[in-house]
Amino acid sequence: MRLGVLTGGGDCPGLNAVIRAIVRTGAQRDVTFVGFQDGWRGVLDDETMVLDPVTARGILHRGGTILGSSGVNPMRADDGPERIRGAMERHGLDGLVAIGGEGTLGAGAALSDLGIPVIGVPKTIDNDLAGTDVTVGFHTAVQVATDVIDRLHTTAESHDRVIVIEVMGRNAGWIALYAALTGGADMLMIPEKPFDIEDACAHLRHRHMNYASFSIVVVAEGAEPEAGTMPRPDYPLDENGYPRLGGISNMVAPEIEKRTGFETRVTILGHVQRGGTPVAFDRMLGTRFGIAAVELASAGGWGRMVSRQGQDVADVPLAEATGPRKVVPEELYHEAEIFFG
Repeated sequence: MRLGVLTGGGDCPGLNAVIRAIVRTGAQRDVTFVGFQDGWRGVLDDETMVLDPVTARGILHRGGTILGSSGVNPMRADDGPERIRGAMERHGLDGLVAIGGEGTLGAGAALSDLGIPVIGVPKTIDNDLAGTDVTVGFHTAVQVATDVIDRLHTTAESHDRVIVIEVMGRNAGWIALYAALTGGADMLMIPEKPFDIEDACAHLRHRHMNYASFSIVVVAEGAEPEAGTMPRPDYPLDENGYPRLGGISNMVAPEIEKRTGFETRVTILGHVQRGGTPVAFDRMLGTRFGIAAVELASAGGWGRMVSRQGQDVADVPLAEATGPRKVVPEELYHEAEIFFG
């Protein structure tokens, strides 16, 4: 068997663990590989690199992806599916392994519906893909955010400040909730629950008047205020027509300072959450997903995505990756309110 491998969408820690496991597993099963560079764009333009045990050596601990990445969607390209088929024929491929998030795997599902053999591996630091309990990259992003919150505690306390820390999370507040809980933050704002800025300020005033001189507020980039409570953000659109999020904390912080009188500062983590060395969990998850992807291909499980269900690695229809997003459930948010209410 011969497979093509690509990584698409935003990079995240743990991608190289998946690639390494795919290659190492294939070496024991008489499977060879072609690496496509920069996601689906590399397949469309037939840009490849050697992907074998030598090129995959020493990459387990490295962040990013040795294959490169992009957000190109082959279904939007001229003759996209036919160009994909052409690249596969030229390289004698039996199928493709696409490692990515909603956009990458959504394209894979559409190609699969057209008869092109694709297997998906889920990754996104947002952890919002349906069909899997957890995605590659999420736990590293949470650890980065938690480490930053730990550091912000000391400077906030030293200066009696409120510090608003903004983390990624376009449609789901998984990173914000996990980091806020594990970092001991004092308030949480996530996309699933529009916030009332006056209620937030009342909580901060109560906290500062009774038992603390500082506070840490964690805000997901996709968080929005309740209508009429404060100005709503007006984001520019990216090349795909989606709002280019980032900066909600720069609207929240001045409102807090104006309404409470507490000196307030902002820290926006941005892409630092995506970069750097993956934590052990993401190395392990990526390794297990890579093994499962090759085994699934060997069994002819095209049109499916490997996933984690409890402690087990299983597989689900690839189309599930484009189903309703996995958002923070109401009951989990209520648990968090014990600490942020």
